[in-house]
Order: sequence, then C-alpha cells, then structure tokens
Amino acid sequence: MTRRIDLVADLGEGFGDWRMGDDEALLDVLTSANVACGFHAGDPRIMDRTVIGCVERGVAIGAHPSFPDLVGFGRRAMDLTPHEVRTDITYQMGALAAFAAHHGSRIAHVAPHGRLGNLVATRADYAQAVVDAVRGFDDGLIVLAQDGELADAARTAGLAVGIVGIADRAYQDDGTLVPRSQPGAVIHDPAEVAARTVKMVLEGVIESVNGTPIPVTVDTVLLHGDTPTAVSLSRRIRADLEAAGIEIAPLDAEALRA
Repeated sequence: MTRRIDLVADLGEGFGDWRMGDDEALLDVLTSANVACGFHAGDPRIMDRTVIGCVERGVAIGAHPSFPDLVGFGRRAMDLTPHEVRTDITYQMGALAAFAAHHGSRIAHVAPHGRLGNLVATRADYAQAVVDAVRGFDDGLIVLAQDGELADAARTAGLAVGIVGIADRAYQDDGTLVPRSQPGAVIHDPAEVAARTVKMVLEGVIESVNGTPIPVTVDTVLLHGDTPTAVSLSRRIRADLEAAGIEIAPLDAEALRA
C-alpha cells in the first residue's frame, strides 16, 4: 500500500504591515495549513487572505491557537489556568472558523502553537483543556500533536489525532524537541532535512542529537516557513518524498480514527 503523508506549515504569522515568510509560495507545496488566529500573530485581514489562499488551492485549513502572547510570538510560558486555556482556544477557533465559513469552507484541524504546543505534550491539565475546547466546538476536527499527553487525551476522547513530525528540528533522546534556545536546535542543511523526512515517513524513525534512533509514527510533516530557505527547502522535501513513492495528501479524520 502506498504510504501517504500530509504536509503542513504555519501560515498567516504576520501582523499589520509586518510579514513572516512567503505564504503564497508555501501554499503551492502544502496540503494543510496551521493559520495563526491573532493571539501570537495574525489579524483579521491576514486571516482572511490566508483562508482565501487555502480555499483557492484546496489546502486544508487548521487553527493554530496560542497563549495570548503577541509580543513574545507565543513562545513564552504563561501561568494560565486550564479554564483560561480552554476558553482562549475556543475563542481562536471561532475566529478562524468565521473566516472559513465566509469563504465557503471550514476548519479541519487544530494545532496548538509555540510554548502552548510544547506544554500540552507534558501537562495533562492543559492537554485536557484543549480536548474539551475541541469537543465543545466540533468533535470532527483533527488534533495535530506530537506523541504525549495531548495525543493520548484526544484519542481517549474519541477525537482523530494526527502525529506531527518535524524534520528540521533536532530531537532529544526522550523524543522531545531540543529547545530553540540551545545550539543546533534547528537543522539547516537541505539534504539532511529531506533525508530525515523520507526516513521518518518510510521507516518510522528519526535520530536524536546523540544518534539514538527514536521510533515515530508520523501522519503529517511540519514545514517551517520562517527561515530564509523555507520555500526551496519545502519544495525539496516534497520532491524527495514523491520520488520515494510517497503520496502527498491531506489528513483524513476517519482514517486516523481507524
């Protein structure tokens, strides 16, 4: 059976006149998009444009909710209660869903951003807050996550889960990402990143910074769009995956629940 993989990137991460990355070019490579919902980046005009770009290309639209940390780009820890996490995520999903509905579409998945995305992998209370938000909003949504508390809680709740692989980030021996504050956290060599991606998808393994093989089951590959070579690297990754006989296609909620 042909192996299928989704390609996703974080889009709409500008604010006002400020832009991050070349979203238009990335949209031609992706099958899914995590769209900033205004708390770490994005504003109504950017959200609208990003949704239009997704609809025009048939790219699945996903909410990318964050801590309310516009200044810190959502990468700072915040001492929120689970109730605050749930209501903040509900607010952000609702905002993006309105733009999707306006353009005749809907959101297909939810992928917590930044520090929130890291914490839901290890904090059961935050993970449950995300699950409660999704179930209360639309239990047909796919939850994108790394292996950990959020993935486990979402599966227990009967939600579809898409496990995210991040080929250009270094992994620690326990399967978590090397913090961006540490040297070598981001891998920049295109050949190495592409080779890691193909191996991760076909063989279900990725090597840690210490060379330890880490088993991974990947449903979607996250392509970062905020580096100078992001577009060319994304094209290289897609081309190498297709050359390896891997089908590039959006996530299927029913297949993920099976």
